Order: sequence, then C-alpha cells, then structure tokens
Amino acid sequence: MRGAKNLIAQTHKRKRNIKQKTAWKKQCSVSRNHIFASRKPEADILHELEKEKVGDDSAEGFSLKASAPSNSHGVQPLGNLYFSPSSHNSRNSGLGNLQSLTDELVLEILGLLGGTHLGVLSTVSKSLYVFCNHEPLWRNIVLETCKGGFLFYETWKSTYVSAIRPSFEILNSGLNVRDFYSDYLFQSWLCANLEMKPEWLERDNIVRAKGISVEEFVSRFEEPNKPVLLEGCLENWAALDKWDRNYLIDLCGNVQFSVGPVEMKLEEYFRYSDLAKEERPLYLFDPRFARKVPNLGLDYEVPVYFSEDLFSVLGDERPDYRWIIIGPAGSGSSFHIDPNSTSAWNAVIKGSKKWILFPPDVVPPGVHPSPDGVEVACPVSIIEWFMNFYNETRSWKKKPIECVCKAGEVIFVPNGWWHLVINLEDSIAITQNFVSRRNLLNVLDFLKKPNACMIVSGTRDRVNLYEKFKKAIEASFPGIVDDLLSKAEDKKIQKKKLSFWESVTDSNAGAFKFSF
Repeated sequence: MRGAKNLIAQTHKRKRNIKQKTAWKKQCSVSRNHIFASRKPEADILHELEKEKVGDDSAEGFSLKASAPSNSHGVQPLGNLYFSPSSHNSRNSGLGNLQSLTDELVLEILGLLGGTHLGVLSTVSKSLYVFCNHEPLWRNIVLETCKGGFLFYETWKSTYVSAIRPSFEILNSGLNVRDFYSDYLFQSWLCANLEMKPEWLERDNIVRAKGISVEEFVSRFEEPNKPVLLEGCLENWAALDKWDRNYLIDLCGNVQFSVGPVEMKLEEYFRYSDLAKEERPLYLFDPRFARKVPNLGLDYEVPVYFSEDLFSVLGDERPDYRWIIIGPAGSGSSFHIDPNSTSAWNAVIKGSKKWILFPPDVVPPGVHPSPDGVEVACPVSIIEWFMNFYNETRSWKKKPIECVCKAGEVIFVPNGWWHLVINLEDSIAITQNFVSRRNLLNVLDFLKKPNACMIVSGTRDRVNLYEKFKKAIEASFPGIVDDLLSKAEDKKIQKKKLSFWESVTDSNAGAFKFSF
C-alpha cells in the first residue's frame, strides 16, 4: 500500500460520477492485511526466512537478500502471535483507544503530522514508537520538504534530521519492541528484503528477433500490435560503452534530474540508491535529460524500427516522449498503460529488467482501473504482486508475455498493453513513446475523448492537443488521416465478408454447420 502522505498527495480532486467512483473504490480497497492473510498462513515466516538465508529450503522458495538488515524494531507477522507463550500484542496495548483502527488507518492519521510532532509522539509508548518510525512516513516528509534534493543517510528519518538539523549527531540504531505483531508493518520490511524467486524469472515467452527488416517488423509486430524483443540494434550506441556512474557524474555535474517529486544531482541519487533498503525505491525518470545535458542525447540514436514519429510535427509543443531511467535493483514501474495511446520502445544500457505484459483486453490481477480510465489502483507493490498474484496467471488462458531484457536489447511495447517492469540489478535505460501510421488513429481517438483534460498527459495544453496535432498532421502529410480511415474501414468490411466455405464451416468446431 502507499504511504499515508503519498495516499493523500495522490488523491485527485476531480469531479466525476460519485456513484461510479464509490463503486470503483469498494472494488479496489484491498488492504495489505487482507492480501497477507489471504495467502498461506504466515506464522513463523520470519524464522523460516532466516533459516532459508543459511541454506534451509523449507520456506516456500523465498529467500532474503544477503544484505538484508534485521527486521525493523522487532516487528513480527501476526501469525506468530498464535505460537507465542503469551497472548499479549504490544501493538494494541500501546495504542489505547486507537487499537481498533487498522494499521493503514493509523499510518494515514500519523501521515498528517510533521517531523517534529511525529518524533514527539514516538516517545509516548512502544507501539507508537514503532508506528512513528515507519520509514514511508519519513520518506514522504523528506520528499515534501527537500524538493531541491537531499543527502541520504541510511534511513529516511536520519535523512530528515540531517537536513533540518545538520549539527545533530545521526544515530541509526533503534529499539527492538517485544511482542509486536503486525502483518502490514512486517510485510513492508519483508518486501524490501526479498530476493526475486527463480520461478518468477524463468518464463520467457516473448518473440525475439535480430536483423529483421523494418517491413518485417511492421508486418509481424507493429501492425498486429504484438510485443517483440529486438537484439543487435544498439551496437552503434556510444552510451553502451560510456554510460557508467563515473562518466555520468562527471558529465552531468550539478545538473538536477527528476526523481519522483524531487530534483537530485546524479551523485546524490547514486548515494541514495546504494544505501536505501526499501520496498519502493525511488526511480530517476527524467523527460528533459537531453535538454539539460545535450551530450546525453548524442550518445544514442533511435533504432530504425521506430524512426517514424508523427508527434514530431508539433515541435516543442509535443507531449513528453523520451526519458532516461536509472534505478537500483527492486525499483521499477507497477502495472500501467503508456500515455496518450502511444507505443513505446525501451532500450537497456546497463543492467537488466524483468517485464510482464498483458494485452489491452486483459486487466492484470490485482489491478483496478477506474471506469473513466483516469486512475489505476494497484494496491500492492511490485514484489507483493509477484508474491500474491503471479502464480495465478499461470493457469490463465491468455497468459502474460514475459522476458528479461538485458543490456544491449530493446523491447517494443505496443499501444494499449499493460506492463510491469522491475530492475533486477542497478540499471540504466532509455525509453521513448512514439506515434506511427499504425497507431495514429488510436492516438487521435484518445486525444479527442470528452475527458481529455484528465487523461491526456505530458503537456500543459491537454484540451487543445487533439486539434493542434490533427491540424499539424494534415499540413505535413495531406490526406493521411482520410487514407488511414479508409483502409481501416476496408479491413472491417473484409473481416465481415466470408467465403462460401467459411460460411458453411464452423471455424471453432472444424465441421460443417447448417442454417436451416
């Protein structure tokens, strides 16, 4: 689940049908406690994981990272309470009348406090000490107060203290609280420290292609809207050899890049990514990197398969379309569809990424789009999704497309496809969204939707983007829209027309059918 401050900050204050919104929220209000409880009983999972760490294979294949710290403040999964000699849960006794609230609600309330008040409240009881030291609370405070960047000091609380009171001595040792049981708080630590299970990485069913022509790419993949992993098309990229940490830090110097809601220098970000051990690591995802550091834009070129980019007719008024992506292992993007009905390509320069893709007509399990398409609720983190939903997809008729994309490889993501991406190691990549003749009509239909002001992204002028784009396209390529509409209509007619044998054959059963 999202941290409390983030939950509040992410709330979109937009007018919509209240009944629809309420129904959607009821559908997707899956708490982490519910997800945790719905799986196999978790009693003694901490002890099992510790055994797994030293070679015991009894923990259902889960293993902790070698660098995993001890569990924060001694929090244990709720199932362990049933095996404890005492029935005492210090979580409840230390909350008083607040004990009836869920952990998520307690954290939401605490998320309304600033750092000073949170620190004072942590001295009231052992239970409040644990809750008030929940790292996502301090992460949200840092991201709200340090917009211009920060130096990370192992924990978010220490980072906040060092930013507000630089003269204070930083102490990262915390208190261990006995008999504190909470699935929600335990799983936050667990997901931050779990290794990816081998079975989550072994399925690789994407089509791979190397050395194919542009015409073959279009006919086999772009026109039928199918993903493909392309090999051997980045061999002339200078970035593959040059883009290591030292080069990028020296080249970019004091230039700041977008990291979530803050701006950070690369040196600051790499310091954070080395030290942070959290469930949702911050991701450097900057759409203006080539303007900030022009040499970065010179170190790569668009693969020939994606050279047609019709949004370019808008010049500087085009929506955001290219990003540099840097992140540590465990960082990534939860399920989403790329903006404005565009297609995309993603090229890995350093590291490797696990991809899971679902076609447009299949909503991934655990994902709940709102009826108007404005919001997507994914109430679990990436690791939680693997823990709770990945195995479910194995029995699906329409299984997801999966692969691990390594350095030097490019994945094509067709428009409308749901996809999740997680970095398996420290990774650097370039991605671009584009419009070609194959998806131009889809993009135009998307841009002219009645709620365009809410769903169009990457531009300040959401409402007028459709008219601007269509006008610029017609000026640059006269008759292209009418020609594509005519071809699309011909395809529909062709599909409706059946040959004699098709009309008397049941295509599903493979036998004759009779209409009398």
